Amino acid sequence: MMQPKISAFFKPSDPKSLEKCEHPESDLQRENEELNLKSAKSGSKIASANKILNKKRSYAQYHLELGQSDFLLHTCNVCGLMYAKGEEDDEKVHKEFHKEYYEGIRFKGWRNERVVAEHRNAGDRVLMVVDEDSPVQKRKLQSVLKFIEKELGFADGEILHKLCKAYLYISSHRIVGCLVAEPIKTAHKVIVSHPTAKNLSDTTEKSDSRRLNKTLLRFGDIGFNQEVIKKCKSTKSWETDQWVNGAILSEEKAVPALCGVRAIWVVPSHRRQGIGSKLLDAMRKSFCADKQLEHAECAFSSPTSAGHALATSYTHSMSFLIYMSGDV
Repeated sequence: MMQPKISAFFKPSDPKSLEKCEHPESDLQRENEELNLKSAKSGSKIASANKILNKKRSYAQYHLELGQSDFLLHTCNVCGLMYAKGEEDDEKVHKEFHKEYYEGIRFKGWRNERVVAEHRNAGDRVLMVVDEDSPVQKRKLQSVLKFIEKELGFADGEILHKLCKAYLYISSHRIVGCLVAEPIKTAHKVIVSHPTAKNLSDTTEKSDSRRLNKTLLRFGDIGFNQEVIKKCKSTKSWETDQWVNGAILSEEKAVPALCGVRAIWVVPSHRRQGIGSKLLDAMRKSFCADKQLEHAECAFSSPTSAGHALATSYTHSMSFLIYMSGDV
């Protein structure tokens, strides 16, 4: 018997597989080409996406920041409100706030008004608001107090407390003035010791007389006047500080008082029209139920320069009464 050949024990191979085995480099090259093609396609997609993204984003500089304090916000020099110029919402808020601050808060009236004074010639009236009044009246009062607190430097909610009585001056359907008063027990007289015109001229002469020992220094053809100024302490420096720097001195001895003006304010468009005096008159007539207060029974709390002028004019005296927290 003839022995079979060894090739009979194996199946014939696929010619394609033989080609792959014979040319492994070509297969590897083909795979690399396919990968490169795929990466090129994905790269083109990313590039196109970046192109679209860059097309949507356009950067433009509208402001120059040079360290200015109001780079983004502008402060109104009349009402003091900070807002963004050009922003429609901010411009609208500022316009409303500015009008209320300058012309007064719009007032339609209440059903139960406590009228304490009327001025029929102008159709104006003064209303009193106390802690027992309705929430509607107290909310309106709070809207007025926010302007007073801002301008006079009070903290939020610092002006009003339960014992206070508030007076609102109504004119042309707007609240144009407000006064807040509180009960007190004692007060102190202001010391009248401001320098007169003669004293001021004497001070000027003193400052001129300090220039002593004038000598002439020469360097070649150039001459210099040397001036020695003698420094001396003024004997009445505290008087100058009192009136120039705004400090007010009062007597240490306390005197009896019943009513303290905690704050008084009039809108800018109605100032110098006697509204402050009319509010003070209404306060004196209605603060106590059984009597009308005298000028000497009313005091002012740390008045500003404008408040000092009003108190002097109203009381016809420069030695009016002021009070502090310890006098309440």
